[in-house]
Amino acid sequence: MTPRLKTNFWVQAFLRRCDIGGHFGAVVKKGAEEAGALYIVINHLDGTHDLLAPAPGASHDDEGERRFVKDFAAPVPWQDVAARMEKRKKADPDLWLVEVEDRSGLAGLVAEA
Repeated sequence: MTPRLKTNFWVQAFLRRCDIGGHFGAVVKKGAEEAGALYIVINHLDGTHDLLAPAPGASHDDEGERRFVKDFAAPVPWQDVAARMEKRKKADPDLWLVEVEDRSGLAGLVAEA
């Protein structure tokens, strides 16, 4: 079994990688340091957003990388993301929400279909 990074450490490294790649990112909601569920909002800077949610089942693949799925089939307005996340925060107050600006991609992340 591959060792997994704590959520706090993974978020710090991800934001650092985003910064180096020219993508602004920030923690919107800080969750449990060790293993909080992690959601990533990709702001495409055109009024649309993708929401990446933890993949169902195992949260990491065989190499220890975090797995994500797109929560919406296509990019949506912020209001849709905010409404979805409000429901999730009520069910899981320990979740993390990170937002990254990327006009054309997913900030280097891969999301399963």
